[in-house]
Amino acid sequence: MIDAHHHLWDLSAVNYPWLMAPGVTRFFGDPTPIQRDYLMAEFRAEAAAQGVTASVHIQVGAEDAMAEARWVQSVADANPDWPLRQVVFCDLTAPDLAVQLDAFQTLPSVVGVRQIVGRAPDEDAVTGTNDLLDNPAFVAGLKMAGQRGLRFDLQLIPELMAKTAGLLEQVPNTPVALCHAGSPHDRSSEGLTEWAKQLHRLSDLAHVTCKLSGLGMFDHNWRPEGIRPIVETCIEQFGTTRVMSGQISRSTSSRLTMPH
Repeated sequence: MIDAHHHLWDLSAVNYPWLMAPGVTRFFGDPTPIQRDYLMAEFRAEAAAQGVTASVHIQVGAEDAMAEARWVQSVADANPDWPLRQVVFCDLTAPDLAVQLDAFQTLPSVVGVRQIVGRAPDEDAVTGTNDLLDNPAFVAGLKMAGQRGLRFDLQLIPELMAKTAGLLEQVPNTPVALCHAGSPHDRSSEGLTEWAKQLHRLSDLAHVTCKLSGLGMFDHNWRPEGIRPIVETCIEQFGTTRVMSGQISRSTSSRLTMPH
């Protein structure tokens, strides 16, 4: 079994500004409980208890994306008995994108890129990440990633699915993995109905797969019965061959919900 979406961090090796910001509560909750190292030994012990034998590390907001990628590569090198791949952050609109991707692809563990389109409505209004969808360079970057054999990890909210689907139709050769089931942040009956409707715009695209991960970020007191309709909808729309699970070790799926 593969954990398709998890994070690690060594606070002495890589700087994560969002994680160490004092007194800042985010959409996923208070980061104070996770302001500590979370390293491979702890992750492996928890993941192995769930039957996991390999994993994919997803970038998690480091100040220096290359520093994070190199650190993750060092973790992979130090654990040859644990197949570990990583998805790195890279600005797909950057004018020197090819040079950046050349550098990332010198690391054997790199299999994809993530650039977050949307986290949560309130935060998106401040960060402006939704504007990626209006930037022609973003589509060009998605195409370049696919041409290089890289996948794209897509994090967004339901309100952006229709517009994003229009862009993804232009890049059918770039595999896309939808993070966190598309972040259904409104857990009311009406909210989940609208999420499921919008999700069809992405599930109808053959090159898009779905990750069941981060489902507690918008429901900090979740129960299985609250998660069940999300899981069932994703499997219904994407089918069992296009759905994967992530963040399934204890620390990443419990009440202490990992961000991003």
